[in-house]
Amino acid sequence: MNFHPSRRDIIQTGATAGALGFLSKIPLLGKEDVQVDPSQVQFRPEIEPLVRLLEETPRERLLEEVASRIKKGTTYREILSSLLLAGVRNIQPRPVGFKFHAVLVVNSAHLASLRSPDSDRWLPIFWALDYFKSSQARDIKEGDWTMTAVKEREVPLASKARNLFRDGLNQWDEEKVDAATAGLARTVGAQETFDLFARFGARDFRDIGHKAIYVANSWRTLQTIGWKHSEPVLRSLGYALLQHNGSNPAQSDHEADRPGRLNEKLIQEIREDWQRGELKKEATSEMLDILRGGTWEAASRKVVELLNKGSSPQSVWDGLFQHASEMLMRLPGIISLHASTTTNALHYAHQHTSNDETRRFLLLQNAAFLTMFRDRGGIKDGIEVDQFEPTDGTPSIDEIFADITHKKEQAARKALAYLKSAKDPKHFMREAQRLIYLKGTGSHDYKFSSAILEDYHHISPKVRDRFLAASVFWLQGSGKKDTDLVARTRAAMS
Repeated sequence: MNFHPSRRDIIQTGATAGALGFLSKIPLLGKEDVQVDPSQVQFRPEIEPLVRLLEETPRERLLEEVASRIKKGTTYREILSSLLLAGVRNIQPRPVGFKFHAVLVVNSAHLASLRSPDSDRWLPIFWALDYFKSSQARDIKEGDWTMTAVKEREVPLASKARNLFRDGLNQWDEEKVDAATAGLARTVGAQETFDLFARFGARDFRDIGHKAIYVANSWRTLQTIGWKHSEPVLRSLGYALLQHNGSNPAQSDHEADRPGRLNEKLIQEIREDWQRGELKKEATSEMLDILRGGTWEAASRKVVELLNKGSSPQSVWDGLFQHASEMLMRLPGIISLHASTTTNALHYAHQHTSNDETRRFLLLQNAAFLTMFRDRGGIKDGIEVDQFEPTDGTPSIDEIFADITHKKEQAARKALAYLKSAKDPKHFMREAQRLIYLKGTGSHDYKFSSAILEDYHHISPKVRDRFLAASVFWLQGSGKKDTDLVARTRAAMS
């Protein structure tokens, strides 16, 4: 007689029973064990069994089970694909944060793996696998949400999918958006689909930037695992973008929607050749001044003004990146951290959309959002990212990361001194990334470090060292002990 435990039973049993005792009750997977409830969304047959493995294996055994599969030939891409899809099917994307970070962080863990030495390349992914199990358990406790199968009769033809998608988002209509999203995934190219999601992912300031973050990170992960897996991911994303509280935003005037409504008009005022301009230090300073004390409307209008006066978009982005890092220095916390990760996501979308209006819109929205982060976080006067001074001499990397644990401002000044003297920041970056996967315990450690190490290369050379030095306010210090998952992962892979 075969034993077929439910997902809830497996997780609850795994929390109370010993690993060996539980394994003695689980049979080998048979064909019938990989059949999916027809009411649930189904994945491609080549990946479904691996997703089921992640879903049904208890947390305390998952890393060992995955390591065993890897030794038998399961590839990195297959693990990454199943990790994203398991999160999409099992974790409700509303609110777009909290437990849903298990999905949001997949791309960040992937980037950390790419930057790791061969000996440690699996550590970020195994951390993300364990984090998925934690989030899955939380989702079960909060109601056990599972993505259902799409209503096939409602899926539109290619000729109607685009308009239905836009109409559904504008009306905040879940059924329209879900059906249209399935149609887009099946019939419209990846680039055009990204353009649509990028615009709507940045339209409102809800969930402290997580909507834009989800757009960028899901798109990036799909570039790695393949567009063939896009439909369930995009359906989850469409559902997330409709997250709101209170009355229907289409019939209301919520503060979260006001910047987007104004900026849809302001983008028409920007000169046609706006991407051609001069890199101006004074333009960056003006942008910083507005972000520090102005309203969201003033920030948006300042972007238009600077571009129309001939400043390059890079001058504006330099101000945006620096202000995000300055807020973290003034008041380290979840709000200021998300100012940085949201700016990373919006900049990525700005770079990769093929639609010129959307590119302008993203730039204006980013400026407006930063002032809203500032106000929501109560971030007032304090250290200025373009003014703080480096320490004397050239400190070692070991000194810097030792200070991070308890002396963050001193670590920032030492980091600035080191970066100014170093010909290449790669040693600093490698140590920063290494300490994240050795000592990081939360999704924000991965999201933030991946964003900052990437954005360093998108900032003008004259200001990028200060930007990177400011990041020590959320990086890991060397004084913290390694997480238990590090030893467990290495043992599983040995």
